[in-house]
Amino acid sequence: MRLPLVWIIPLLVTSFSHGAATQSPEAKEAQANEMKGMPPRAAASEYRSQGKAGSVTIGAEFAGHSVPKPEGPLDTEDFLVVEIGFFGAPGTRLVLSTGDFTLRINGKKGTFASVPFGLVASSLKDPEWSPPEQKDEPKASKTGLSSGQGGDSTPPVVHVPIELRRAMAQYLQKASLPEGDRALPQAGLIYFRCASRVKSIHSIELTYSGPAGETTLALEP
Repeated sequence: MRLPLVWIIPLLVTSFSHGAATQSPEAKEAQANEMKGMPPRAAASEYRSQGKAGSVTIGAEFAGHSVPKPEGPLDTEDFLVVEIGFFGAPGTRLVLSTGDFTLRINGKKGTFASVPFGLVASSLKDPEWSPPEQKDEPKASKTGLSSGQGGDSTPPVVHVPIELRRAMAQYLQKASLPEGDRALPQAGLIYFRCASRVKSIHSIELTYSGPAGETTLALEP
C-alpha cells in the first residue's frame, strides 16, 4: 500500500526522534547533537525585536512562511516561522521549550500555540527544485485509440525525490530551537500553524511564558 505524502515525511522525521529508545548511548548522544538549533547571533540586539524575561534577554525575528537556510530559504504555506535567540550572563542555563511561546496576529483575541517541527516537515518546499520535464503523450480515446490531442487537462502528479524530502526534514530538525536544560546563548526556529498571507498581517505579538519569566515581543511583519 502506498502511503500519502503527508504521512511519509513525518515518518522520516519521527524516525530520528523516537528511534532513540533502541539506540546505544553513543547513538543517543549523536541524536542530541542533531538538535543543536541555529548559531546564536552576537547579541539579542542583532534581532529585530527584543524582550526581557527575568535575567534573560530574548531576541526574535519574524521569517513569515520561510525557513531560513544559508543556501536559500525553504517555503511552508501552512506555518509561520520565527527565529529565536536566548541570551544571559556567562554561565546562565535555562530549560528551553517551544511550548513556552504563543503568537497573536492583528490584535485578535485568539492566539496560536507553537507546534513541533515534525508537523512542519511535510509542508516544506524547496523553491530551487523543479520537477523534471515530462514529454507530452497522445491521449487515448474511449475506443482505446490515440486521438493525438491532449484532451485531459489534469496536471501530472509531482513526486518530490525522497532524498530531498529527507534532507529538508533533517535541516528542519537541526535548525529548530533545542529543548531541555541548555547553557546560553541558544537560538533556533519555532513554528506556528497559520496559513494567513504575510501581506494580511499588520501586527504580531510573540509571548514567552517559561522558567525565565514572561515577556511579549512586538515582531515586525
